[in-house]
Amino acid sequence: MNIHEYQAKSILKQYGVAIPEGIVIENAENAIEAAKQIQEKTGTDTWAVKAQIHAGGRGKGGGVKIAKSLDDVKVFATDIIGMNLITHQTGSEGKKVSKILIEQGIYYPGESEVEEFYMSVLLNREAGRNIIMYSTEGGMDIETVAEKTPHLIFKEEVDPKVGIQGFQARRIAFNLGLSGKAFKEMVKFVISLYTAYENSDASLFEINPVFKTSDNRVFAADAKVNIDDNALYRHPAYEEMRDFSEEDPNELEAAKYNLNFVKLDGDVGCMVNGAGLAMATMDIIKLAGGDPANFLDVGGTANAETVEAGFRIILKDANVKAILINIFGGIVRCDRVAQGVVDAYNAIGSIKIPVIVRLQGTNAEEGKKIIDDSGLKVYSAITLQEAADLVKELV
Repeated sequence: MNIHEYQAKSILKQYGVAIPEGIVIENAENAIEAAKQIQEKTGTDTWAVKAQIHAGGRGKGGGVKIAKSLDDVKVFATDIIGMNLITHQTGSEGKKVSKILIEQGIYYPGESEVEEFYMSVLLNREAGRNIIMYSTEGGMDIETVAEKTPHLIFKEEVDPKVGIQGFQARRIAFNLGLSGKAFKEMVKFVISLYTAYENSDASLFEINPVFKTSDNRVFAADAKVNIDDNALYRHPAYEEMRDFSEEDPNELEAAKYNLNFVKLDGDVGCMVNGAGLAMATMDIIKLAGGDPANFLDVGGTANAETVEAGFRIILKDANVKAILINIFGGIVRCDRVAQGVVDAYNAIGSIKIPVIVRLQGTNAEEGKKIIDDSGLKVYSAITLQEAADLVKELV
């Protein structure tokens, strides 16, 4: 589950990670009052005005501005709230900004002794350990840093059985070239950040940039946090942070039926049971010259209701020219799925694109007979290659 920057920072603050003072508003009329409250707390005379959407690259798209006066705060807030913000992560359609974060300025105009770092905490699946990835090149896309200057990316593996150790935090601060007060601040920052990641059941904490001010304080100037959906039952407060307006409506609908759905850019709709089989299905569609339009896993309990829901979600994509249903009957019987396909097809009515059904496993022959005898415009296949070839021919 993705959350907004201001929500991510509220989690960080609970664990002692230093963040700038900030207030979230949804109406530009409240901008000056919010800025004044921050000024009273911090003494700042500059503010950051930041669009709150689930996407990176907001600054490049005009969604982050530095205000040097209260009048600037009002102007920037008016410009950003309601804008359609387009970044490299939103796609060409962009996202509408409904709220902004007004934040204490930490760039101290006129000062030059500031530094920006990159830091993230995530799971290294190969090693079975958490990893802190960090770099002196903060404020840039980490992918660009990895491509052009890979020697500037450092990694610190943390054994989850013992957690982050002091010597590891000190090594990170040393590799970032810090000393004195800034060194001590960074050690504290690293330990607090890792603790926040571990205790919140996150799958990613990314701080870009980690900002060292001219007076050697260390702040999380930005924050991207992904929470593991499977752990939300342990964090009811985090579940309340979910912003459904930021999520794909098709993915939300799929979740109602316990379907795993991810939209892609192709023209062949896929409905499969099992994540591994779904990946293999998409691969063979590509090898046959097609292009998958989605990842849709109906799980091991596919029935008429879930199949119908899957059909309706896939058919909302105007680019889809064919649907491939690939089911392995292990937990679920193929004849049951086949009957579900027929019932769903009839319930939806006219489906104007070809539907290819490949069934293997328990009662596969009975399932094929149900499809063949249905009289519907549904094509049955035995092998996965045969199904892929049908897709190529029909599309």
